[in-house]
Amino acid sequence: MTGPADTSGPAAPAIKAADSLVALREHIGDCHRCALGDTRTTLVFGVGDPKARLMFIGEAPGRNEDLKGEPFVGAAGHLLDELLAEIGMTRGDVYIANILKCRPPANRDPQPGETQTCTPFLEEQVRLIDPAVIATLGNHATRFILKTDRPIGALRGRLFHRGGRCVVPIYHPAAALYDRSKAEVLSDDFRRLRTVLDRVASGQMPDESGDQPALF
Repeated sequence: MTGPADTSGPAAPAIKAADSLVALREHIGDCHRCALGDTRTTLVFGVGDPKARLMFIGEAPGRNEDLKGEPFVGAAGHLLDELLAEIGMTRGDVYIANILKCRPPANRDPQPGETQTCTPFLEEQVRLIDPAVIATLGNHATRFILKTDRPIGALRGRLFHRGGRCVVPIYHPAAALYDRSKAEVLSDDFRRLRTVLDRVASGQMPDESGDQPALF
């Protein structure tokens, strides 16, 4: 799985294929491959089941994640836990990572060079975990995984296939914290996600919905 071409910023780092997430984390080390290494508190690698069928990919660590070193531990993380509980899952059943592994100053958007530098490590995480389903949370994760410039609002509620995996775009939980009208939309997205997981588990790979509303 590769992201969209990016010609700005430093070249993507060359990395050797790791044989485990532990080895990959050791390879990343005390990363200063981009300027975010100089402003972060803690590198946020990822958390969860290393053989999860479902992997969530978000944008970047926020303040709480930067302090604790774990993704989605603030208010958005609590909402993610609640949404998982609604479909009978916990964060121990899934794997959670971000496009960036270091917090951008003031929680600004990831810059192209930062994304280019950091996403080879995310791609290696995906290879090692080998999830059947990837849920992309918000614009940045969705645009990178699907190689598109379309906004999350035009893609959520639909199903895509990339690299033999199902990709389900979902609003970032933080969106529902700022706009409560998105709370029910998020619940609907998670119910669809549960349906995709169940169908994949039964050997019934759901059809890609493309630009049509997802029929699940």
